[in-house]
Amino acid sequence: QVQLVESGGGLVQAGGSLRLSCAASGRSFRSYYMGWFRQAPGKERVFAAGISGIGSSTSYADSVKGRFTISRDNTKNTVYLQMNSLKPEDTAVYYCAASSAALPILVMTSTSGYNIWGQGTQVTVSS
Repeated sequence: QVQLVESGGGLVQAGGSLRLSCAASGRSFRSYYMGWFRQAPGKERVFAAGISGIGSSTSYADSVKGRFTISRDNTKNTVYLQMNSLKPEDTAVYYCAASSAALPILVMTSTSGYNIWGQGTQVTVSS
């Protein structure tokens, strides 16, 4: 199994940009479907973006579509989340997650579709 470590979080002004990275260690990284989730204080952890093993397919929550871009570099065992036009409501702890199973797309937008999680990185957007 892979181990995931997020980085790149911090404080940014509304309208600004931030890029998160998720570094994976382990075998067969390209076999994993990868996702980014976020959890605001007092709220449930929700899906933000997902990407297939070789990066040919992506999926986004409506709340981030057009502003966030997920990508991966399998030669570096790393997944990225480029966040543009950030809003205060984007403030949350962002988690990287991996799924080793082939599951329907609906499952891949839920936390139940993932079996490996990073520890999270804080993103704070000020107004």
